[in-house]
Amino acid sequence: MFIKQTMSSLQRRPTRFENRISTTSALTFDFTAALPGRASSRHTQRAYFRWIDAYLVDVAGMKETEGEARYRRMSMLPVDVLQQAISASQLRAWLGRLVQRGHGKQGITQARAAVTTLASLLSEAELLDDYTSASLKNVTPPKAEEGQRPGRWLSTYQIKMLIAGARRIATSDNQELRNHLITAILCTMALRRDELANARWGDLTVQNNRVVLRVHGKGRKTANIDVPSPVLRLLTRWRLAVEPTLPTPPPETALVRRIWKGGGVSKGPLSVEGIWYIVSEAARVSGIGHVAPHDLRRSVAGALEEAGTPIEKISRLLRHSNVAVTERYLSRLPKRNEGGVLMSDILGLEASDEPDWLDLD
Repeated sequence: MFIKQTMSSLQRRPTRFENRISTTSALTFDFTAALPGRASSRHTQRAYFRWIDAYLVDVAGMKETEGEARYRRMSMLPVDVLQQAISASQLRAWLGRLVQRGHGKQGITQARAAVTTLASLLSEAELLDDYTSASLKNVTPPKAEEGQRPGRWLSTYQIKMLIAGARRIATSDNQELRNHLITAILCTMALRRDELANARWGDLTVQNNRVVLRVHGKGRKTANIDVPSPVLRLLTRWRLAVEPTLPTPPPETALVRRIWKGGGVSKGPLSVEGIWYIVSEAARVSGIGHVAPHDLRRSVAGALEEAGTPIEKISRLLRHSNVAVTERYLSRLPKRNEGGVLMSDILGLEASDEPDWLDLD
């Protein structure tokens, strides 16, 4: 069921593991079919696919994949590569490498879980010896920073710059409209990138004279979020670009789509990697440095808190299980620490002109 035979060889670049890892075996393992029994959440499955892909890139020297290519790889993992790449020593070394790259404790823990889960499933299928699978569970994650990496917290001015940058990187009218829609949704409705990638036209409904988007979040949770009027206007224009001959796109089709080189709108959905690229590239051309999609979510939360929005409303927008989770989330945002500024004023020190690199709104 989870084991397949294939005649093609998986091509990769040579690495220092060349003499130990071969990719000529016809035996493959379908991780996409086996994983739902261990991790029912689509978000967790997607994260595990990402970590396993990274593991195979770092340890086995395979080429990095994303989107549909990554899903295909996960459905046909070469068993001989896995048998030689998965070991306690290699997992321990890889986790140490992730710490050196700046990954936080949460990410390291999830990366370890992805590899140990794959090993356990291989052991159940009698494709990996029980000793190797059990030894991975004894690998202690190396020390890393607690919680999530701090990321960025953008000012409202920087958020506006990023939205403008997303439009500026477009090469066609349809791409400009789509990029504008994506960043407007992320910067107002605080969606996660995979939530936006998985949104369908059928998720848009009218309730009590309000247009709402049904969001499929973590742990199979769903929530309705009111769509702001500016976003609704963009959605109306985007709907005409997606299906100019129909009253509305089919409800099961993706809300955000890929754009062909000629500017036409594809039937295929935009991947989470595509959303990541749009945000990071828009930030780059706007001159505000590296920004990830989740930075926009925390920026929305921070801006609402600074504006005096009740924490209950912020929690409802972020779709946290309770207000205590939101309080912990907001506590990670950088707070003002102006003691040094106050002491400077007390001493009467003269202030010079602001340095050029400081971007204040």
